[in-house]
Amino acid sequence: MNQKILPAAADMKEFERFLQSPYEIGIFLDMHIAQLKNISLMAKQYGKKMIYHVDLIRGMKSDEYATEYICQQFKPFGLISTKTTVIQKAKQKGVIAIQRIFLIDRHALEKSYKLIEKTQPDYIEVLPGAMPWMIAEVKERVKIPILAGGLIRTAKEAQSALEAGAEAITTSKRELWDIFANKN
Repeated sequence: MNQKILPAAADMKEFERFLQSPYEIGIFLDMHIAQLKNISLMAKQYGKKMIYHVDLIRGMKSDEYATEYICQQFKPFGLISTKTTVIQKAKQKGVIAIQRIFLIDRHALEKSYKLIEKTQPDYIEVLPGAMPWMIAEVKERVKIPILAGGLIRTAKEAQSALEAGAEAITTSKRELWDIFANKN
């Protein structure tokens, strides 16, 4: 991914703002299954590549069957999930697979490392991303590109995450979209 910011939309208003932005790749976080077709069509009309957070599509179970359906019907650029079956099916379908992990404590981190070994995602999204020292540690351990998301509130925090080794920042904070728009 060439972008340093991956705009994340949690509703249609944010999605429409993303469509008007200079960014090519965006994330849709929270939607209802009935919105998927419209969002996909709008993104294609604007030449945008979408990453969908499968776990946050209401009305659809986030499993390998839903993943196969999304891949076949909507041909997303990528999918985000915490679930092994979603990551494996996305990879099988040739869609960028992003494994989301939460930096809660050492036990959760070790469990995530085992999951990552099994799934071998294309990217790992680390939450919260406002801990640059953990981004560096995770990247060193797994040797998979990192996306940093969650609780990154300022341009300085975003820059720190990038300097620690994150490929990009996933954020719904529109101020960061604007600040980094000219840097991509």
